[in-house]
Amino acid sequence: MGSNQTPLFKKRFYHVKIKSLEVASLQEFGQLMNQLQRQAFRKTYGNIWDLAMIEVSVEAIASLTQYYDQSLRCFTFVDFQLVPAVEEFEEILGCLLGGRKPYLFSGFYPSMARIAKVIKISVQELDRVKQNRNGVIGIPRKHLEEKAKALVDQGEWASFIDVLVLLVFGVVLFPNVDGLVDLAAIDAFLAYHHNKESPVVVVLADAYDTFDRRCERSGVRIICCTPALYVWLVLHLFRHESRPVCPLQGHRIYAEKGKANWEQLLASMVGASINWFP
Repeated sequence: MGSNQTPLFKKRFYHVKIKSLEVASLQEFGQLMNQLQRQAFRKTYGNIWDLAMIEVSVEAIASLTQYYDQSLRCFTFVDFQLVPAVEEFEEILGCLLGGRKPYLFSGFYPSMARIAKVIKISVQELDRVKQNRNGVIGIPRKHLEEKAKALVDQGEWASFIDVLVLLVFGVVLFPNVDGLVDLAAIDAFLAYHHNKESPVVVVLADAYDTFDRRCERSGVRIICCTPALYVWLVLHLFRHESRPVCPLQGHRIYAEKGKANWEQLLASMVGASINWFP
């Protein structure tokens, strides 16, 4: 959205903390798949594992938060505004809504029996290892990673992919408590696994909720799918002579430019220099 007028409000500066996603183990797991398995993964789950390969600039996200306008639900710069849109996040996640229902929380978390059936872990084992951390219930990430390793050793690739996707949902798409894949992330995963309900809308809503909370108090921790947000930002700011095949490929083209001084870069951006249709 363009604008010919300078914003009338005085921009405040917020101290924020950016949650760095620990994705090294997810990257290693993904590399264990051969080319055919990786193609099958992308056909079913889009780009969500590829998001774990994104090297997110913490400085970029911290600088971007300073421009969030809560009243308008957008990022307001000198003479233009940027709005993360569903259509953009569909392409970034590689998960087009099409005729799919968007995932919406039903109000009830899944049972241990339902979770166990999908990831091939007994109900008794899940009941034994599940944790409650300050009211947030989930499965320890370490336990799921050990299960993934065991499935690789057994050659159970279909089950391995399900556990890997669950880890990506809990660590990348819906991060919350460190070291824990919580029931909210598990519920979103099961909705996709069983009914192909798209997580795109709720990933975007999670980002907006995070920035809204930042406006309410300084020092808040930014916890959302930062790889998707970072790719979105990079694709809007840096131009290329031809349109990339997919957003993540485009991000790789601009990777070196992405090491810029972000505070200075965003302060100098004007509408004429923005890549409006990345």
